[in-house]
Formats: sequence, structure tokens, C-alpha cells
Amino acid sequence: MNISDISEKTTLHNNIQMPYLGLGVYKSKDGQEVEKAIASAFDNGYRLIDTASYYNNEEGVGNAIKNSSIPREEIFVTTKVWNDDHGYENTLKAFEISLNKLQLDYIDLYMIHWPMPDLYIETWKAMETLYKTGKVKAIGVCNCMPHHIETLVKECSIKPMVLQNEFHPRLVQEDILDFCKLHNIQMQAWSPLMRGRILDNETLQEIGKKYNKSTAQIILRWNLQKGICTIPKSVHENRIIENASVFDFELTPLEINTINRLDTNERTGAHPDHFIEHFKQKEAKSKS
Repeated sequence: MNISDISEKTTLHNNIQMPYLGLGVYKSKDGQEVEKAIASAFDNGYRLIDTASYYNNEEGVGNAIKNSSIPREEIFVTTKVWNDDHGYENTLKAFEISLNKLQLDYIDLYMIHWPMPDLYIETWKAMETLYKTGKVKAIGVCNCMPHHIETLVKECSIKPMVLQNEFHPRLVQEDILDFCKLHNIQMQAWSPLMRGRILDNETLQEIGKKYNKSTAQIILRWNLQKGICTIPKSVHENRIIENASVFDFELTPLEINTINRLDTNERTGAHPDHFIEHFKQKEAKSKS
């Protein structure tokens, strides 16, 4: 897929358009840090900002959007409902809190952050309500396997427009990509740079030398040519600019396949079927 400009968008199955490249703000501190990062992103052509209630920076995101001269309809805002807020009524309340913090009249994409067992169906039905009332333009899920989505499709009336999963050269998941293509669900990558763990990979570095590009730029270009939206995170202007400088070259099919073969099924985060145990262990470590 040849995407040649940062302004290019994918069309979701409900005909809403979403930018291929955006700025993720996970771990960006609320206030000046996240506001400055978003202002820099806007200055360099970004129009998609991905946050979540769990990130505790929605207010800063809202301030950055409010202080921008860019028309609201040109900005695509994603936020997510956290695990503690699952359930029909809880989700509706959590949404209103996020909407108020963001100081917006609507959210472009509202997502389930993780599929809480026994609750994510009820949560999805609340999101369908928000979608039908026009408070959100699109709804999606994060950190899901095909069986989670199949259950949603069976039990609910609207299938997800977007699936946001961990995705990078060590975790390619072609089966999930095939599933998304079959069901016309847009794949979006979080942690596309594997939290920096793959930036010293020799194969990627060699490809980078050919194009005079960094390893990060090679990975992001690979994402885009596979038709995957991507949201690299950074609070540093030079990195934000670098991550957007991926539209002046094109990888060959052989190079795409070479990067595909780096897959080792390695994760930096939790597996969608075992995330509760992951977060319990994480919480226990923070208390020790």
C-alpha cells in the first residue's frame, strides 16, 4: 500500500475517515508535557491523537486541542474506557468524564481498552448506544483476539470499526491481520517500535542505510505499507518529526517480507487472554 502523505486517511467500514499516522500519548505527563507534544505534532501535520482514561492526561489533551487553531473537524481524537469502568452504566459515566476532561462535544473513536471477561459485551452495548446517539463517530476495541470480536459480532449489533493491538516486527500476527481484512476492521498498532527494544536490529539497520532512514522510520513505513494505522508515542519534537518523515520512500515487497520474518511472537505487554494476571502482578510489584 502506497501512502505518500501524512494527511492520508483510511475509511472505516462506517465511512468515517481516520488518519493512518497519529501521536500516541501513553506515559505523557498531563499538563505542559503532553500539551507541548501535541502542539508539536499539530505543527508537523499530525491530526490523530490517541489517549485513554488510564493515561491520566485527557485534560492536557483537551487543552492542547482547545489552544490549537486547527478546526475541530480536522482532528481525530481517540480515548478508551478502562477496566474498572466496564458495564453498561459505568461505561456511559466513564465516557462523560472523558468527554468533559477533553472539553469536546464528541469523540472520534471510543474503544474498549481491554476485554474484561463477563463484562465487555455489556460495555460494548453501551458503546453502541453512544455511537447511535452521535456522541462518538466510531467505536473499536483494543487488545483483542479474533474470538473476542466474534463474540461481540454474535451478541451485539455493530461490529468494531478498529482493532488496536500491540504490533511490531517481533509480533506480526498475520492471522489477526487476515481476520481484520476479512471482516473489514481497521488494524491499528500500539507499541509499533517495541518500546525501543528492536531499534538496534541489524536487519532493520541495513534496510535503513539503503534509504538513509532510522530503524524507527523503517518500521513505521513497514506498518503503513501493510495497511496498518500506527500511533508512535513521543514527547520530543525531534522524534515526533522523525516519526512523520516516512512518506518520501517505499519499501520493496522483498523488504516487507524480510521484516515480516523477524516475527518471534514476542510481546512487550500482556496477552489479551491473560491480561488480568498481568495487571495483578504489575500492581503487586508497585506495592512491594
